[in-house]
Amino acid sequence: MTADPARDIATRTAGAAAAWLASLDADQRRVASGAVPGSADDAERLRWFYTPTDHGGLTVHAQRPAQQRLAMALVASVLSEAAYVTATTVMGLENVLDRTEGFVTGFGRDRGRDPGLYYLRVFGEPGGAAPWAWRFGGHHVSVNVVVVDGRVAATTPLFLGADPASSPLLGGARLRPLGAVEDLARDLVRSLDADLAAAAVLLPRAPSDIVTANRSRVSPGDRVIPLAGVWRAPFDDAGEQAKLQRMSDAIDDTAGLDDTDHAAVALTHAPKGVPASALDAGQRERLRALLGCYLDRVAEGLSPLPRYADDAALDAVHLAWAGSTTPGEPHYYRLQGPRLLLEWDNTQRDVNHAHSVWRDPEADFGLDVLAGHRAAHH
Repeated sequence: MTADPARDIATRTAGAAAAWLASLDADQRRVASGAVPGSADDAERLRWFYTPTDHGGLTVHAQRPAQQRLAMALVASVLSEAAYVTATTVMGLENVLDRTEGFVTGFGRDRGRDPGLYYLRVFGEPGGAAPWAWRFGGHHVSVNVVVVDGRVAATTPLFLGADPASSPLLGGARLRPLGAVEDLARDLVRSLDADLAAAAVLLPRAPSDIVTANRSRVSPGDRVIPLAGVWRAPFDDAGEQAKLQRMSDAIDDTAGLDDTDHAAVALTHAPKGVPASALDAGQRERLRALLGCYLDRVAEGLSPLPRYADDAALDAVHLAWAGSTTPGEPHYYRLQGPRLLLEWDNTQRDVNHAHSVWRDPEADFGLDVLAGHRAAHH
């Protein structure tokens, strides 16, 4: 790889995107294509989801096997190997979740829990002079990549979840795709002395979901959005919509947060919790390892993790926690600093349903770079 991996990876992902698009027929390509990033019609690209709703694009189901392989090659062109393995494992968990629910969940379609219901869309022309992007998503996976001026400009939001978060394997082992993302943070909080722990734990109860949800842009004051609001649109079937609303209400009732509680965990411009500058050497290394669980989701050369080898950069990262620190009990945490917002929750389905997201509040979807591109070229 050259001294500019963001350019090398952009070339690689452009080739993968072009190959996938070239394999599609005209009808497939219409569904698989979107507007140029930064254009007047760019609103759809900024819509993203992590629920089993319509993510927008061509589904795995709607592709022939050879096209499916090209689609997954595109996804792999930007993700690290570990993130690709994790994401595809999460997709396969739809079969496990279907069994957990008795093979009855519908969501208004033939199969509600469906490993083929992951969507891919390319925005603009891969490798062209204009900005372009791609988005891959379905239940508990959302990958958003933007290329501007021939370089990968953004890879956030990047979401990975797991339901179930922990599943049995033969021989007594457990399948935990995001186990380290949970355990490293809990171990870190439990290692704090009493004063630091009191500052880190914002609330003894956990919110029911990540606080920023699927907003296109995160802002101070953001609070949890109930599950029913994290869908593309209401169901046409009133009965299915009522089921979703009941599920959403039950999740919020179980969390039991009141307005004061929601305010305690609401997003703020100044990070809440404990700064890394207050941590000892061992805790700082544990924090760096936790950062890697999010930032190393993209290929080497794109990950911003190396910047946190600098003590000053790490010092600005704050850790905040809500809920219990006992394994198996509902909990939430976030890491926040300049151009960094990482969130995790494991509260639903008897604390066996996890969400994790990496966001850059200033540059999600490449909006900062796209603004600079427009200023320079128009």
